[in-house]
Amino acid sequence: MTNNTRLFKKSLLAVTITTITLASSQAMAAGFQLNAQSATGIGRAFAGDAVIADNASVMARNPAAMALFDETSLSLGFESITSMIEVKDATYTGFMGGSSHNADYDDAGDTSIAPNIHLIVPINEKFAVGVNAYSNFGTKTEFSDDYVGGEYGGLTDVKSVNFGLAGSYRLNKQWSFGAGLDLIYGKGELKRTMSSQVGTPPLPTLPQAGQTILDAEADGWALGFNVGTVFELNENNRFGLAYHYSPELEAKGDISYLGTEYKDDTLYMPLPDLLEFSGYHKIEDTKFAVHYSVQWIGWSSFDKLEAKDAGVLNDYEWQDGWHYSIGGTYYLNTDWTLRAGYMYDTSAQDEITSISVPDSDRQWFSAGFTYHINEKSNVDFGFTYLMGDDVKVNESTSVVSSISATTHADAILMGLQYSRSF
Repeated sequence: MTNNTRLFKKSLLAVTITTITLASSQAMAAGFQLNAQSATGIGRAFAGDAVIADNASVMARNPAAMALFDETSLSLGFESITSMIEVKDATYTGFMGGSSHNADYDDAGDTSIAPNIHLIVPINEKFAVGVNAYSNFGTKTEFSDDYVGGEYGGLTDVKSVNFGLAGSYRLNKQWSFGAGLDLIYGKGELKRTMSSQVGTPPLPTLPQAGQTILDAEADGWALGFNVGTVFELNENNRFGLAYHYSPELEAKGDISYLGTEYKDDTLYMPLPDLLEFSGYHKIEDTKFAVHYSVQWIGWSSFDKLEAKDAGVLNDYEWQDGWHYSIGGTYYLNTDWTLRAGYMYDTSAQDEITSISVPDSDRQWFSAGFTYHINEKSNVDFGFTYLMGDDVKVNESTSVVSSISATTHADAILMGLQYSRSF
């Protein structure tokens, strides 16, 4: 096998593992992983979500906020995530700089559903416990079978589930603390087929036009933890700080590459830690509150991809990400609560970009409401339009082929949620 073919294989495997990493991570700045813990959060761009505590879903952002509940609280719902991915001004070039072809693609996105459930149980005035399950990610990127850049597009289908267990302790009227465990499961499926325009010579070491070059599935588990605190200045003003530790995830996968089977190799994937600060302030003698969040995502830990048997597959230089969000809530009356928010979300990727994993700085425009059925139960709806930037992409698989393009990824998030206290 030639050095060029080995490089081609490693570049494809790197795409596989990159995508699975995105599926399994705790949270991500931009990328195509989106927050989906609650419909309430979607309706305010997650501004203040580590401290508002208007339903049980707050435990996913800050376990200390469970101390703000004096009744058992349940929230369950789902979010729909519709991604709209455009590849434009794109050129595909075949073997060793051969013939070039237009590689534009109108919409490689899809719609996925991400369910969630959260339960908080106060034990007494000091202690509370909670359990939850939600999907941090649920989306799919799929190019048609006849797409000219099939080895760069294809199918990318990834999912994750986070199972959480947490507890909180109220120290006094001002301070509360919390901690929890996160059991994370991630799964990814990828398929890549060589372009019909690649034009490689008929040699056994080189992929041929129309050949399925990659069919991969991998999944794995990771155990992380989270800690947090809440400071209540008074009943109308409070602050929250939460930290989530995300471990290195070990995923096992079967990979079929050019007819060769790689069974049960272990892939080591570093995941980002999170640090979030939130504030909530209800303006005295009004029906209005303002809230905000700043979140840091440690994506610089994602420096390389390494497998137990295959060794280092690729080097990356990702950058830390940030979320900056601000929102407002209007308590209209006993039946209706209205909310809106804005977030600026910075990209996790830096120099290395991809048409199958489009990424950019993004803006979130959000609105939502709560309808109070009675004093014990309510329904939430949230809507976000997520608008990305144009990003230049240049990818190649050694001498076999290359593609240059501009990607643009927008998304629509909608959430519906039922909450009840007992």
